[in-house]
Amino acid sequence: MQDIVSARLLKRSSRSIGEFVIELLLLLCASVSILATVSIVWILVADAVPFFEAVGIKRFLTEKMWTPMFEDAKYGILPLVSGTFTTSLVAVSIAIPFGTIIAIYLSEFAGYKTREIVKPFLELLGSVPSIVYGYFALTCITPVLQKIFPELPGFNMLSAGIMMGIAIIPYISSLAEDAMRAVPMSLREGAYGMGSTKFQTSINIVYPAAISGILSAYILGIARAIGETMIVSVAAGMQPTLSFNPMTETQTISAYIVQVALGDAPHGSIGYQSIFAAGLVLLIFTLIFNILGHCVRSYYKKQY
Repeated sequence: MQDIVSARLLKRSSRSIGEFVIELLLLLCASVSILATVSIVWILVADAVPFFEAVGIKRFLTEKMWTPMFEDAKYGILPLVSGTFTTSLVAVSIAIPFGTIIAIYLSEFAGYKTREIVKPFLELLGSVPSIVYGYFALTCITPVLQKIFPELPGFNMLSAGIMMGIAIIPYISSLAEDAMRAVPMSLREGAYGMGSTKFQTSINIVYPAAISGILSAYILGIARAIGETMIVSVAAGMQPTLSFNPMTETQTISAYIVQVALGDAPHGSIGYQSIFAAGLVLLIFTLIFNILGHCVRSYYKKQY
């Protein structure tokens, strides 16, 4: 009897040790994301501080020209910010409506076979390398737009924004569809019982009930547009211009970082440190959008 009890205690002890090890491994894996985020922020801040000490934050935020690699250097971030926001605005104005419509169709109207055909194509569209999208925008979308707008230059924000919107559609539609399909069927049945049509149920019942997940898809799409690099590098141009007109050439923050990082700027120079200042601005914008998205999601969770 005593041997049996000892064996059980030993087995329970070994199981507890095994569970502790597993919990520790899971905790370490979860800590990787925190460690990576803190490391990125630390590197950006540490390398941006010398830049701001040399240039000054006021000059960085108020000057209207960005030419840190020129002899007569200008360090105003506004041209890069305007290019980033303009291309992102064009992208989300295309991606959000189309992505939402596709999500509603796949979730509420499409049959099983149709969904099984369309979903893989959407996922394939999301896996295309962004450099391919960039050259497609430059060689296909821009010539088409130039037939409509003859004064449109070869590099422009409109073409890059449209291509970015197409590239973001799979992210928004897939996540939004998952959120809508997670809505309990009882809500739909209740709406049908009250005489609602499928379209009315989709718009007035399912969409509001899944709004927190749909907003998450929107925020992810916006963050994806702000951080896009290769499409804007190829199609939007490399000339920073303070303009919110999508029919002009410009450069975005991420495209500038790539340009300098792959160039001949010596390490430790003001020109090289400027990419960390630009990256810090990009990180702050992304953080602001994520905080706003979290607040909006929390509000709608309380409402529904």
